[in-house]
Amino acid sequence: MFRSDNRLRMEAATSRKNAVITTSPDLPGRDEEDEGRPALRFRAIFISDLHLGTAGCQAEALLDFLRHTESGELYLVGDIIDGWQLKRRWYWHQTHNDVVQKVLRKARKGTRVTYIAGNHDEAIRHFLGLAFGGIDIRDEAEHVTADGRRMLVTHGDLFDAVVKGAKWLAHVGDALYLFSLRLNRWFNHIRARLGLPYWSLAQFLKHRVKNAVGYITHFEEALAQEARRRGFDGVICGHIHKAEIRDIGGILYCNDGDWVESLTALVELESGELRVIDWKAIAALQRGALAVEDKRLAYSPGN
Repeated sequence: MFRSDNRLRMEAATSRKNAVITTSPDLPGRDEEDEGRPALRFRAIFISDLHLGTAGCQAEALLDFLRHTESGELYLVGDIIDGWQLKRRWYWHQTHNDVVQKVLRKARKGTRVTYIAGNHDEAIRHFLGLAFGGIDIRDEAEHVTADGRRMLVTHGDLFDAVVKGAKWLAHVGDALYLFSLRLNRWFNHIRARLGLPYWSLAQFLKHRVKNAVGYITHFEEALAQEARRRGFDGVICGHIHKAEIRDIGGILYCNDGDWVESLTALVELESGELRVIDWKAIAALQRGALAVEDKRLAYSPGN
């Protein structure tokens, strides 16, 4: 999924763990139920494309992530609740409630939470500028890193020609994507019995089909161009379910991925450095299911 030159080996990330891991219960977002557990501490966290309200949402993994991370700022970068699917078929597991309660609890305990509207939760655009439970509702936001870089934060759907120009086609594509996820669950159930690792049909098609590759490239370049036009140093987005950090013509393009398949988040360290972290790898490391040298943990440009 990620370019090899953008990868940071797990040894490097693990060797620095003392700089980002703390057990202090007094930091913003710390819950009583999680006191005493090691927590990864970041200056800011960006997550998107949770798709709460669908069977594909990896809510348990997301809860694990939220319980073991802390930050001064938490950005929910769109498609948090999947209104499209909830209109077609109601699905709301208890773990989805737990995710909402966890985010609200973080807001109450001092984490600044900003909810950026996406296309699947476009209904919240009716409430832009308001705050609910300490969560600010925005169409976009500006985030300034510790080292002074100005980042445009937007879901990205407003720069998607399909969503803007042919919404019916976007709904068709969404239905096909959900079908591929159901097929993928069945396929990976068999692979797991055979002792084989997870394999994503959707990601395979996304990276091998020429039109899909062209669509992703156009999307990334359009966002970088908009950030450049408005004087930003970079852009942070979601939407296409493809986590990445790379330079596009002097603009830092960051995509935080999704919590349907990739289980990734974008984080800012106290130094201002931005990285994509792979929660699947971290969870597997915690379980002892893989060795440190076997997996990439974090990704940052130039590594």
